[in-house]
Amino acid sequence: MTVDTQDLSRANDTRSPPPPPGVESSADSGWTLGRIAQANRKSFVIGGVFLVASTGLAALIPQLLRGTTNAIVAADGARGMRLSLLMIVAAVLGAIARIFSRIWIFNAGRDVEYDLRADLLKRLHILGPSFFARTSAGEVMSRATNDLAQVRLLVGFGALNIVNAVIAYAANIPVMLARSPKLTLAALAPFPVFIFLTRMFAKPLFARSREAQEAIGGLSERAQQTLSAMRVVRAYRLEDPEAAAFKKRSDDSLSANLALARLRGSLWPILGTSAAIASLIVLWFGGMMVARGEVTVGDLLAFQGHLALVAWPTIALGYIVTILARGRASLNRINEILRAEPDVVDQASASMGEARGGLRVEKLGFSLGGRELLRDVTFSVPAGSSLAIVGRTGAGKSVLLHLLARLLPTPESSVFLDGADVTKIELATLRRNVCLAQQEAFLFSTTVARNIAFAMGEPDEQKSIARATEAATEVQLADEIATMPDGFDTVVGERGVQLSGGQKQRVSLARALLAAPKVLLLDDPLSAVDARTESLILDAIDRAAAGRTLLLVTHRIAAASRCDHVIVLDEGRVVESGTHETLLKGTGLYARLYEKQRIEAELEAMEASQS
Repeated sequence: MTVDTQDLSRANDTRSPPPPPGVESSADSGWTLGRIAQANRKSFVIGGVFLVASTGLAALIPQLLRGTTNAIVAADGARGMRLSLLMIVAAVLGAIARIFSRIWIFNAGRDVEYDLRADLLKRLHILGPSFFARTSAGEVMSRATNDLAQVRLLVGFGALNIVNAVIAYAANIPVMLARSPKLTLAALAPFPVFIFLTRMFAKPLFARSREAQEAIGGLSERAQQTLSAMRVVRAYRLEDPEAAAFKKRSDDSLSANLALARLRGSLWPILGTSAAIASLIVLWFGGMMVARGEVTVGDLLAFQGHLALVAWPTIALGYIVTILARGRASLNRINEILRAEPDVVDQASASMGEARGGLRVEKLGFSLGGRELLRDVTFSVPAGSSLAIVGRTGAGKSVLLHLLARLLPTPESSVFLDGADVTKIELATLRRNVCLAQQEAFLFSTTVARNIAFAMGEPDEQKSIARATEAATEVQLADEIATMPDGFDTVVGERGVQLSGGQKQRVSLARALLAAPKVLLLDDPLSAVDARTESLILDAIDRAAAGRTLLLVTHRIAAASRCDHVIVLDEGRVVESGTHETLLKGTGLYARLYEKQRIEAELEAMEASQS
């Protein structure tokens, strides 16, 4: 059976399959503003109650000011004093309510940021090579930091001001209409301009916000690449070109953010001018009404107070439009990750107890980017036995191991573990029983001990450290670690830069041994070690293979000879199969590789003796 995964190398922004009935996964369908509001409705409701109280008390102050002014004009000092004290009480209570409204609503923004970050991490754990082929680590980090911060600002500060504007209109405009419909209509005349301007600016603000966020992502990507490859940069004296490339990214980010700032900056003065015009209209039109005796001075002052309570939220909407634009753009960028389809989908339907480790492969085929990498691969490995996979570079050996472990989309009915189709086994169960130590060992920027003990889940526990030491001894690495500055506590640096290639491979091998799987897949673990270390590591592999199934990809016939069975891959097909002894009797690729390596070893020995 052959699967064509040509689309793995292209962007795939369709949604993942829906979750089971009754189960809603935000990581599968992404987040929307409605969904965020629903998830945090309690915080928004409580915060909204405090916001209503705060706005209501603020709207009461102009009326108290009206009464105080009228009392002063009427020379009623006692009443004016009482109303003044009430204004102070209303202001204090309003401030307290305002603080609590911000605590609840701003905390909702923090909660959303936390949930989104957790969903991002969960999704990144299941996304496959196709996603990371098109999305760099720097871009992912930008979305997990800058974009999340924008969403938090949208949900917290943005939501608060939008709700505040609605409540301010509801609390103040009816009072203004009750006092003077004519003055209210005159005062609100500039407000359609506010609405028109915010709508006019919304679309370009969204576009420039997205450009600014993408520019920041590009800058983060460039910085991450340069820092990771700092030794290569220095070795080839590329500091100046790298600095120039980083400066270009910085300039692009600066230009994008300045374009956004100019657009946003042009909105504020226009809205501020509109608010000032509304205030002037009230003073001019209201002053004439006072002169005609239609309203009192207190009414006019109260009217100005109510207008200020309405005008400020309206002006703030201009800033909120910017926050909304940036927040929506950032949420879209985050959803591109949350809605990305994983290459391997967990569709467990077969239950499995403790695995024995028997593997069977039947007519396995696999294509990538239109190129056929494996074709009709068939073999079986009994539980507890070992198999060597030999072949030239590019024959498909590593791809085969990735398919056995389902790190790539394994075709159905082609790979079986103890008779069960691996595509039907729960991924967590499969990963527990089948472990792949990859050729390109990835190390974390932490200590040697923690890198080895990573497979145990709790690398800082004393038990884990002790077992990591034992595993390092097994792979002939403990003596070399002892010579390092801090021994097992030596920090290996970014991607293990402080270690040699052979040391990194052995750390990866020790990590795989600690995982103690039933099926151990080793992808050329000897490619970066010398002959003496190779022999010692092979002895360690022999000991590790006891009681488990071992598949060893190797270029070295000496390593393959230790396995129970050998298959030879060439151009994605099994061209030879048998034991080491039977294959040597033939004239195929395996025998030719053996003869070539034997001659190379003899020449190296001769050169060593002459030197």
